[in-house]
Amino acid sequence: MSSTITLAHVANYEVGVYELGDGCLAYLQPDGSWGWSNAGLVVGDGASLLVDTLFDLKLTSRMLDSLAPFTRTSPIRSLVNTHANGDHCYGNQLVVGAEIIASTAAAHEMTEVPPAMLAALNAAPGEVGELFRSFFGAFEFSGIEPRLPDRTFDGRLEIEVGGRVIELIEVGPAHTRGDVIAYVPDARTVYTGDILFIGGTPIVWAGPLSNWVAACDLMLGMDVETVVPGHGPLTDKGGIVEVRDYLDFVDREASARCAAGVDAFEAARDIARAMDVPYSSWGEFGRIAVNVETVYRSVDPDHSTPDVVEQFRRMATIERAS
Repeated sequence: MSSTITLAHVANYEVGVYELGDGCLAYLQPDGSWGWSNAGLVVGDGASLLVDTLFDLKLTSRMLDSLAPFTRTSPIRSLVNTHANGDHCYGNQLVVGAEIIASTAAAHEMTEVPPAMLAALNAAPGEVGELFRSFFGAFEFSGIEPRLPDRTFDGRLEIEVGGRVIELIEVGPAHTRGDVIAYVPDARTVYTGDILFIGGTPIVWAGPLSNWVAACDLMLGMDVETVVPGHGPLTDKGGIVEVRDYLDFVDREASARCAAGVDAFEAARDIARAMDVPYSSWGEFGRIAVNVETVYRSVDPDHSTPDVVEQFRRMATIERAS
């Protein structure tokens, strides 16, 4: 489907292409939970820039087919991966002929979690396989050949595509080690990658949380009208404020518990119990476990975070208890 958006922060949305105006488009995948990420397209004169691919080849192919009416006369010449998570880069191989751009940190991080690793976790016997299928069982990781960036940068990079200027701004480490946002000044539009989860709980794999808060403050200072998050419906600056305030809340609450000697997992469960609306109504509530771990690492350099399997177990435990 293709829809024209005239009002930001659309709560009820369907999968497909949304025209934002001024040659900017978003491709949205409800419900925005684990793996159901968004992407974007900036159409110029005879060339386009794609912001992110999707978690597997089937989903990415479906998206590219939906974008074909716009890319037929303005082919995708540039592809920006906002960060290294697979739901934003595993479909890269299908974007033939495009230069892939990412931050240096993201390019390095892409080598650490290849599709074969997720395929193996999904296929694992026993409790581990059941756990990971509960998060990622809807996706098909076979046949994916990782395609890494052709061009990397640090800090800021201004690129021109079909006569249009897009500003790439590195704001990580935050969600991951190399997060990038893509700002289109002439359209007053920003594609945030996973610096924004709308209607879902942010997850801070890298941190510190203060970096992510600073990224939100940066976007709030921009001349922006339309905001395309990495997950969830379209939003505006109000959505940025909600995410910023959540991160600031978690940082304060977790830091206080760390200083008091409270165990990180117990702190996460305690904060989860104390949360009020809107945070308590967001999806993926259990991500508080990872976020608290990240705060503890920031406060205490000697803090040891459990392995990723245990972190997923803890997230699932908190969500079952909520």
